[in-house]
Amino acid sequence: MCNQCDKLSGAPSRRFMLQAAGLAAFGLAAPSIGLAAKAPPPKPGNVLTPEAALKRLADGNRRYVKGVARRHDFKHEREALTAGQNPYAGILSCADSRIAPEYAFDSGRGDLFVCRVAGNFINDDVLASLEYTVQVLGTRLLMVLGHQACGAIEVAMKSIADGSTLPGHLPSLVTALKPAVEAARGKPGDALENAVRQNVIINVDKLKSASPIISKFVADKKVDVVGALYHLDTGKVEIFPSQA
Repeated sequence: MCNQCDKLSGAPSRRFMLQAAGLAAFGLAAPSIGLAAKAPPPKPGNVLTPEAALKRLADGNRRYVKGVARRHDFKHEREALTAGQNPYAGILSCADSRIAPEYAFDSGRGDLFVCRVAGNFINDDVLASLEYTVQVLGTRLLMVLGHQACGAIEVAMKSIADGSTLPGHLPSLVTALKPAVEAARGKPGDALENAVRQNVIINVDKLKSASPIISKFVADKKVDVVGALYHLDTGKVEIFPSQA
């Protein structure tokens, strides 16, 4: 049927239907379109408020620190997750091999949406991934997780202090971590730990103001963004006080 016939008949055009389907995939279509009801989440227990999600992370970390992690039924979790996912928290973590958020929070498959990059900083790809988990998967808590003795930040500190240019793509890490290194400079205490903590704070603030998706959820109090520090010696995750 031609576009003119569509207009005369009042029937929705093929182009309109394709646009509506595309919007619906990101939860942006108008209710009047009359799309089918959303399927139930594969893990109903993961439908949590930001506060409940943070408590679940903290409880899981306490078990991990004590060495009493739960036995997870990976077989049935795997079956349930073939149809989709609804993680209760999104974690931006360092790529350091000593840090494993799924272990540190004693979580099962489909519980955490984890993005990892050396130095745990926001870039376009990480931001898009976290927007996806909030907008499409319904995640209601985001965490920036730094850790003690971060090698990426230490390398950035040395490069900045020496005025040296690192080989390959390493300068991109230095550029991304430079704001934290400079903000921590001259503060009392351990220089590396200060920079690690400052890096978490900076990236929490970036996430909270990230537009147009995450900032709207944060403003509406539907999503919370928190910072935390993983202690290598104990396994404890220290949750930073709210910066709100």
